[in-house]
Amino acid sequence: MQIAKRMEAITGMLAMEMNMRLARMKQEGRDVINLGVGDPDFTPPEHLLKTLGEAVSHPDFHHYPSCYPNQPLKDAIAGWYKRRFGADLDPVNEVLPLLGSTDGLFLIHLCLLDTGYLALVPDPSYPSYEVGVKVVGAQIEKIPLLKENNFLPDLDSIPAEVAKKARMIWVNYPNNPTGATAPPEFYKKLISWAKTFEVIVVSDNAYSEVYFDQCPPVSFLKFAGAKEVGVEIHSLSKSYNCCGWRAGMLVGNKDIIAGMARIKAHSDRGMFYPMQLTAIKALNSSDDFMENRNRLFQERRDLAVKGLREIGLEVYPPQATFYLWASVPKGYTSQDFCLKALEQANVWMIPGSIYGKYGEGYLRIALTHPVERLAEAMGRLQKL
Repeated sequence: MQIAKRMEAITGMLAMEMNMRLARMKQEGRDVINLGVGDPDFTPPEHLLKTLGEAVSHPDFHHYPSCYPNQPLKDAIAGWYKRRFGADLDPVNEVLPLLGSTDGLFLIHLCLLDTGYLALVPDPSYPSYEVGVKVVGAQIEKIPLLKENNFLPDLDSIPAEVAKKARMIWVNYPNNPTGATAPPEFYKKLISWAKTFEVIVVSDNAYSEVYFDQCPPVSFLKFAGAKEVGVEIHSLSKSYNCCGWRAGMLVGNKDIIAGMARIKAHSDRGMFYPMQLTAIKALNSSDDFMENRNRLFQERRDLAVKGLREIGLEVYPPQATFYLWASVPKGYTSQDFCLKALEQANVWMIPGSIYGKYGEGYLRIALTHPVERLAEAMGRLQKL
């Protein structure tokens, strides 16, 4: 039986394949420290667990989500964006709830791209950006993220003929996998550049609430003209330690929001109503718990930076995200070194090559273990 040719664009992610391999190693009795998984080991705040539990227990809250008004959730999203970023959003026309940010970042390509259109995709980047472009039959132009430019795209280096053909550009700050953040000057320039070449900006800002050194990241939508040229995707997953809950948002340009609402009217029936109520509670409640959570992430960051440097790796300490981006030793490809660490030290790290051509020569680790476990991992790596 043949399936659609577009499925050729969807290849198995190494991370998924490795999860199965790690599971087999665990069954064999090997104590593997998985530094690849980007799922925080913290739990959601107690008041959110209580809200969700009570809502799930309500007998009238289990119908199709479309049976309940989602405007209170949209109001809560707009209010949070105003308080957190100083961004003004019309909660009726400029806000759309998502089933996690991944929901939006995949479907956005259906909304913006036709066959043959051109999308600008950063390299290295989250692999689903590229897959989403290919599935709808559009073309990709890779924009390198280089350490000499602080892992920001050099907009001036994009040839005018390429920019004029482009329909959209992905930006992702705080960045996965590099941990880089974008300063206000970058977003201002991006908005001006997008207006000049009529390119739609899609900003993935899912990691904004995991930050260090009291330096909260900004939002693309904070800056004048942003809503004229694009949208931003955000999520409760990393912010509220609830990756499995699948609650996110798309905000910004009203025409894109309207288009995505039409798509989602067919792709799903909306967010589970108890989850809507819990998301509203999260967005309208105090975020004080994040300060201690981020302090713990910062302790882990500092320990891992020191440990990786002690084994001779060049590390780029992030101001946000719970990822570390580091160079691999000379003489190794990123995959060869990571597989060596797995086989000889029982430590798994993500090869940078899975994030693109310019990810080769790097690796990514996730700070999703307590400091004691991270210290154990660093000790094992030092013995390689």
